[in-house]
Amino acid sequence: MTTTRQMLEQPQSPFIQRTISINGSPMVDDREEELSRSALALYKEKEDEIERRKMEVRDRVQKKLGLAEEATRRLAEIREELEALTDPMRKEVSAIRKRVDAINRELKPLGQSCQRKEREFKEALEAYNEKNKEKAMFVSKLVELVTESEKLRMTKLDELSKSIDVSLR
Repeated sequence: MTTTRQMLEQPQSPFIQRTISINGSPMVDDREEELSRSALALYKEKEDEIERRKMEVRDRVQKKLGLAEEATRRLAEIREELEALTDPMRKEVSAIRKRVDAINRELKPLGQSCQRKEREFKEALEAYNEKNKEKAMFVSKLVELVTESEKLRMTKLDELSKSIDVSLR
């Protein structure tokens, strides 16, 4: 690509030099004017091309920025949805954990009370079994004494009956 300056600084062709030397100044002025116009047109064309490319690049950059902004919005929406999904879960999990902790605090004294009552129950059961054995021992002793007493009474009755029989005869 040649600029206007380069075109003007280029050495002129021999035809142009001969025209100047033969005819003088008027021919050169027309030729220079034509060269200036073509250089100006070329310059204008190049400027238009540059401007058109700048616009294309600007449009592409704007499109890419638009896409990036859209992607950013979508990511923000997705992040909000994820946070909305995890927040209720966290709240529910936290509430359940608190309830479990509260129940554990209630269970601890109940467990201790249960152990204490089991110990008391075992002690009471042992005392009951001991008293029951003692009662059984006394009942057997009572049965033994009653049996002995009945034997003694029977023997006395027999003796009395024999003594009455001996006396009546």
